[in-house]
Amino acid sequence: MQTEKSPVVLVHGWKSNPKVWEKLIFELESEGIKFWNFSHSEMKDSAPNQISEKLRQYIFKMKTENGYSGNIDIICHSMGTCIVRYMLEVLDGKSKEVKVRQIIALGPPNKGSSMAELFNDPTHGSEIITRLSGLFVPKTYDPKKDKIVQEIRPGSKTVDEIHNAGIREDILYRLILAVNKTKSSNFFPCFNGKTWELQEDKTWVQSFEGDGVIPYSESYLKGAGYDVFPVNCKHFEENSNEYCHILLPQNSEIIKRIIQYLKYPDTQPESYFF
Repeated sequence: MQTEKSPVVLVHGWKSNPKVWEKLIFELESEGIKFWNFSHSEMKDSAPNQISEKLRQYIFKMKTENGYSGNIDIICHSMGTCIVRYMLEVLDGKSKEVKVRQIIALGPPNKGSSMAELFNDPTHGSEIITRLSGLFVPKTYDPKKDKIVQEIRPGSKTVDEIHNAGIREDILYRLILAVNKTKSSNFFPCFNGKTWELQEDKTWVQSFEGDGVIPYSESYLKGAGYDVFPVNCKHFEENSNEYCHILLPQNSEIIKRIIQYLKYPDTQPESYFF
């Protein structure tokens, strides 16, 4: 059932910017859904908790300026999910001043980022950074100087705080995940279509169960609903690169699902994490 359209807050990911949402914004405008596009691209030297506080202030500011006091929806990509969850579950977990109907998270590293850990790996780190240079990381990138990367590694203070706070029962959690269903090497060519994943024993494996950057298991969040893309494998075979982590916010199949959740928030996800 269609309900009142809540304003949508857009939160981009690491080393990204608000332009990543351009295709989604076109659809939001077509549907008459208001949106507030939050930018933290200028906060490159800030820790995640600082960005989360900035986001909290931004939401209050936009609600005041627009004379709006109801619930909002939040759409976030990648590390942006950590920013959003820290704001809602750690900073606002007790007071619940930020009223949110649903979070729609694309490629979220809910258990901490294997890629962030991989950047720091003494054996593989240098090679991985070289491979991703100019595509996913800046040239001459040094992860040790990156506060965000250090704080989204598995077991970091920020990741542990989010985990210990737990999800909020007043919010619907929707996760949008992608995997390489046909094992196409074009999916994310840097890694021949595979995704690196850190095991509990601190060893590494590569598999097709991920979006090239975020492994499927890393997005696990107890109680959250999730959808795994692609749904249409024929379209995937012809356009597999569109489903990799970097392009999730611009993927037409995923955008269609996002709009469905925004217009009909009682839509049931494909499955739930238990």
